[in-house]
Amino acid sequence: MATSSGNASPAGQDGGRRMLRSGPAGAAELGEQLRAAVAHMARWMDEYGGFSPHPALDVEVGALERATDELRTRLRENYPFFHPRYVGQMLKPPHPVAVIGYLTAMMINPNNHALDGGPATARMEREVVSQLAAMFGFDQHLGHLTSSGTIANLEALFVARQTHPGKTVAYSADAHYTHARMCHLLGMDGTVVPTVADGTMDLQALEELLRTGGVGTVVATTGTTGLGAVDPVHDIVALCRHYGARVHVDAAYGGFFRLIADDSPDGVAAAPFAAIADCDSVVVDPHKHGLQPYGCGAVLFRDPGVARHYLHDSPYTYFTSDDLHLGEISLECSRAGAAAAALWLTLRLLPLTPEGLGAVLRPGRRAALVWAQQITASEQLSLYQHPQLDILTYFPNRDRLSLVDRASAHVLTQGMRLPSTQSLFVATYTADAAALAARGHQVVADVPHGRILRSVLMKPETEQHVPFLHEQVLDLLAGGHE
Repeated sequence: MATSSGNASPAGQDGGRRMLRSGPAGAAELGEQLRAAVAHMARWMDEYGGFSPHPALDVEVGALERATDELRTRLRENYPFFHPRYVGQMLKPPHPVAVIGYLTAMMINPNNHALDGGPATARMEREVVSQLAAMFGFDQHLGHLTSSGTIANLEALFVARQTHPGKTVAYSADAHYTHARMCHLLGMDGTVVPTVADGTMDLQALEELLRTGGVGTVVATTGTTGLGAVDPVHDIVALCRHYGARVHVDAAYGGFFRLIADDSPDGVAAAPFAAIADCDSVVVDPHKHGLQPYGCGAVLFRDPGVARHYLHDSPYTYFTSDDLHLGEISLECSRAGAAAAALWLTLRLLPLTPEGLGAVLRPGRRAALVWAQQITASEQLSLYQHPQLDILTYFPNRDRLSLVDRASAHVLTQGMRLPSTQSLFVATYTADAAALAARGHQVVADVPHGRILRSVLMKPETEQHVPFLHEQVLDLLAGGHE
C-alpha cells in the first residue's frame, strides 16, 4: 500500500520569518490574525461611541458552546477538500489571507451594491476588477464581481441579447450547462456546436453556423468543467470578426491560467489565452483558482459603453456620490463587500503575475502532466485524453464499457472508505463508446455509456502526492471486487 507524507516546514517558521501557511499547519497563526482583526474592528466601532446592544440579541454562552460544538461535529461530515488526496471536484478551501480579509470586512458587513453601502470595499472591488482586466489584456473595461460564475455568465449573455437582439448564442457541446439555462431564462435561442476529439469546439461546424447570419454571440470556453478543454479562442475570434459576431469567453474555471499561458513545459498554450484581449467579454471565478471563498465570480466587458444596457435608477439608493455605483452596472443588487476585501487582500500578497498567483497554479499543471505520463506507462490504466489544464481523465483498462464503469465506480467508492490517512477522493466522468473511440480507445459498447475517472489537481500540494495517488488507484483496482 502506498503512503504519503508532507515536507512542509513547521508552521510560522521560514528562515526566522513568521509565515502564514495554508491548511492545518497554519491554524495557530490564522487564529492569531483573526483575533487581531476582530479586536481592531471593535476599536474602530468604539470610535463612534458606545451603546448598549439590545437584549433580544443576547445569547447565552453555554448554549452557544453547545450549538457550536454540534456545528463542528456536523461539519466533519464533509470530505477533506483541503487535503492533497482530495482530487475529486473543483473544491478547495480559500487561502487564509482571503479568510482574514473576508472576516475583517464582514465585521461591518458592507454591501457593494451602492457606494452608500460599502464605500471602502467598492473601491477595493474596482481595484481588483482593474487587475483582472489587465491580466486579460483589456485596455479599457467595465466590470464587477458577482456572487458566482453562473450570475457572471448571465450578465454576459444579457448584454449579448441587448447588443444583438433576435440573434442566437452558440456554445460548444462541452460548454457549461449554465449557458443553455441562461439562454432559456433570457428568452434567447441557444445553439450547440459539436466538439472535436479533444473536447474543444469544432471550428468547421462553427463556421457553417456563422454563415447563416443568425449567430450574435459565440461562447468560447477556456477550461471546460468536465475535461478542462480550452477552446481555440484565437481561431474563434477570427471567424466571429469575419461574420460579425461577438465573442464571450467563459473562463470561470481556467481564466487564471492566463498567468502561465507561456507555452513552457509546465505552462499552458499561450494563443487561446492571449486572444481573450480581443474578445467582447470574459467571466472568471476567483473562488476557484483565485483562492477565494464562495461566492466570488467576476464579469468584464471590453467596451465600457455596455453600461447603457444596465441603466436604471433608485430613489433611495444612489445618493452620496455622483460616481458610478456598482449596482448601476450589475443585475444583482446586494452583494457582499467582504468578497471584494478578501480578493483585494489576497492580491496584495499573491499578485496576478507569473511569480505571484501563477506560482500557485503551476504545480497543479505539473501534477497533471506527470500523472498523465504515469498513466500512459501503466498497463492497468489508460489516459482518456491529454490534460490541457489541471484536470485529468483516465480509465481502467477493460474490454467492455460496462466493466470500465464498474471498475471506475469501485475506485470512487472504495477509495473514500479507506482509513483516513490512506483515503483517496476522485470523481467520475460519463463517456460513451463513441467518445472513447474518437480518442483512439477501442472498448466494446455493451452499455450506452459508462463512468471513467476524473481528477482535479488544483491544489499545489498535490504535485508531491502524485506517486501516492497513482499507486493508490492501482492498488484499488488490483485488490478489490469490482
